[in-house]
Amino acid sequence: MDIADLRQTTVRQLEPLLEEEASHWREELHWDYRGALDLIKRFLEAHALCGSVAFENGAAVGYSFYVLEEQKGLIGGLYVSPRHPQAAIGRRLLEEMLYSMRAVPQLARIEAQLMPFCGPVDAPLLEQGFHLYTRKFMLFDLRKPVKSRPSGASGMRLDRWNDRFFDPCAKLIYLCYTDHVDGEINDQYRSRSGALKFLKNIILLPGCGQFVPSASFVLRQPGSDELVAAVLTSEVSPGVGHTTQICVLPGYQGHGLGRMLMETSAEALRSMKFRELTLTVTAENRSAVQLYESLGFTTIRTFTAGVWPR
Repeated sequence: MDIADLRQTTVRQLEPLLEEEASHWREELHWDYRGALDLIKRFLEAHALCGSVAFENGAAVGYSFYVLEEQKGLIGGLYVSPRHPQAAIGRRLLEEMLYSMRAVPQLARIEAQLMPFCGPVDAPLLEQGFHLYTRKFMLFDLRKPVKSRPSGASGMRLDRWNDRFFDPCAKLIYLCYTDHVDGEINDQYRSRSGALKFLKNIILLPGCGQFVPSASFVLRQPGSDELVAAVLTSEVSPGVGHTTQICVLPGYQGHGLGRMLMETSAEALRSMKFRELTLTVTAENRSAVQLYESLGFTTIRTFTAGVWPR
């Protein structure tokens, strides 16, 4: 097995591997990953994507890539074909990537959310000093009837998403994730400017699918643009929605607002003939997991999120 710099690799060399990866996303997660792969290919063509490729007998069998944001590194992807020794190749790619990242001056943090297509990664990440979190990928069949429950939203204003809510929603996310496990995993949640960048990523860029404003809602008090809660939804493949964000202001939690927003979003998707809705949630966030399970979501895969340093 040979390891090569991703920047010295052509799209043509990686094409079969990328197509194989896309089929796993489609078959196992009901997700059309081709939009994200198109973006990866554009960076590959420009020789501007940092990472590594594993070659065996001249064929690409695994690859990894990362991006840098100021003093933070983000492991953007790690995929190894299941037709080859995933554990050994994944470990080698991960070690090569982390060696390169840690050579960057002033790098203070590395985040990783590794989907389950690269073999086991927990042991090598722990050896590299990462703190790990289990994330659940959950699926809900929108064709099943759901019995709604009353919520504490009486008197509040429910609005469909409008771009004027960018700043208020960034503030809401920042307030919701203070001292929250997801703020440990994603440091964009720790500031209003970071939350705004996160919002623009999930709404304006294709990494989390195509944003669906008609199935995205905010909740606020009448006469105020300050938000109490929000749910944001994207389309990740034909007929499949994905909840990219759901949050309720801490002082308003426990009154059914999150459930009401999820039900409202699901009903909007049903009216547009969507069949399924997916989401991801940190297993440690037990109240959220219980809510989704009570709504009818089931866990179809788990994956690992990691943060360095601990």
